[in-house]
Amino acid sequence: MAQRYGGRFSPPNARRDAPAKPDRNGWDRKRRSRAGGRSNILFILPFLFLANGFLGPAEGLIPAFAAFGSLFLAAWLTRQGILAEEAYDARPVARRPAIPRKIFASVLTGAGLFAGGLLGDAGLVTAAAWGGLGALLHLAAFGTDPLKDKIPEGVDSFQSDRVSRAVAEAETYLTAMRAAVARLREPALERRVEGFAGTARELFRSVEADPRDLTAARRYLGVYLMGARDATLKFADLYERGRDPKVRADYERLLDDLGSSFADRTKLLLSNDRAGLDLEIEVLRERLRRES
Repeated sequence: MAQRYGGRFSPPNARRDAPAKPDRNGWDRKRRSRAGGRSNILFILPFLFLANGFLGPAEGLIPAFAAFGSLFLAAWLTRQGILAEEAYDARPVARRPAIPRKIFASVLTGAGLFAGGLLGDAGLVTAAAWGGLGALLHLAAFGTDPLKDKIPEGVDSFQSDRVSRAVAEAETYLTAMRAAVARLREPALERRVEGFAGTARELFRSVEADPRDLTAARRYLGVYLMGARDATLKFADLYERGRDPKVRADYERLLDDLGSSFADRTKLLLSNDRAGLDLEIEVLRERLRRES
């Protein structure tokens, strides 16, 4: 939706939305996704075999459809595997993907190329060679899926599971908030919600880095975010009917208060971690002085 620029030197009648806070977990930290380029090319290859099957003799239709289905599914699994790996790499505590998508994609690529090799007169041996080579090249190009859980030292799997469940539940609340505001088609509001989401995710990352902080942050990840989601849903329903500026201003103040509260909690957890580190350092220094 087009909107007038409302900057500092704009005319008085220009739209003047409150400036959105920078998304601390947004573009300043985002990297270009690897789920593009090479993975998108994989979606083109299946259609080549499908076209060859329709243009060739009738007995080639079955291998052509088999090659198309296998290669298309392999391309989709490859893309999903790359996205899952990026999410795994972005978090300090993460579980390995439940399904090794990229490994399955390599197997399906080999099967699809084997079926595609049967379209010509190459024979089973040559088709099998093409399939095996294609599977190996796929593994070399995209690698394997993460096969181990990412758990910091001194943290057991029970603690990491609790944190993973709490963060996953909190992410569903943020997703619901973004979806509710998105239907209003107000870019400024969407930026405000994204800014709050970035602030909330800083708290998520802090808890993931030290799962012992979950007890102190559980209310923020659960009760407060659930209340924020419910308030956002009610605001979207009310604002969609009348576009009342007072309702919008009240909701934006709520986002500001929530953002400040989450940021303060994150700073408190980090300061507690620093105090604990200083205590450990002082204890070690004292021991070294006594031993020397």
